[in-house]
Amino acid sequence: MATDELSSKLSRRLQIEEGAEEPAAVEVHEHQNGSEDKPSTANADSELGAKLMRRGELNEGHGEHCQPSSKVFNPYTEFKEFSRKQIKDMEKMFKTYDAGKDNYIDLMELKLMMEKLEAPQTHLALKNMIKEVDEDLDNKLSFREFLLIFRKSAAGELAEDSGLSVLARLSEIDVSTEGVKGAKTFFEAKVQAINESNRFEAEIRQEQEEKKKQAEDQKQRRAAFKELQSAFK
Repeated sequence: MATDELSSKLSRRLQIEEGAEEPAAVEVHEHQNGSEDKPSTANADSELGAKLMRRGELNEGHGEHCQPSSKVFNPYTEFKEFSRKQIKDMEKMFKTYDAGKDNYIDLMELKLMMEKLEAPQTHLALKNMIKEVDEDLDNKLSFREFLLIFRKSAAGELAEDSGLSVLARLSEIDVSTEGVKGAKTFFEAKVQAINESNRFEAEIRQEQEEKKKQAEDQKQRRAAFKELQSAFK
């Protein structure tokens, strides 16, 4: 049966090549009763089922949401109410207590921080501290969220007896605001914005001068050391 069918197909192909017969466009049915469609249909059903199951897990709180990639964070442009020195002091403090060096302060690291500041907190209080500024709901503090503590403190948005208020108060970082938030009129805001821009540039120049001075001091110390070495030769 298979041999007869193959012979028939070869004969038909020869007739078409010799021009004896025009090829006809036919709809090929290579499967019956949808037997060949089953794998693709099954795959689609499986994928849909997996998505529905995933959504159900998220709704029930069992799964984790994938956070979208965020833009690059620049503390100096986003937190303009603080000077460069203030932000650097906050960054230094943040890195001091980021024991895991993963750019986050988790519950245990926050616990250690508060103990070092001689203001230990209960487990529940520590969780509430993180929750108050935890914008991405990952149960830990990024550097941006850490800066939010000082922004809220400077704006008077923290309860006086709250853990975050205690942290900001005991951190020895002066968080007095200098930005344009307090401007009462448009022109006052403009003037303060210009002043802030000038202050920002002045701080950068001061940092550059300090680095230049440090480099010069190191150069002089090296020269003095070499001179001392040559005296003993």
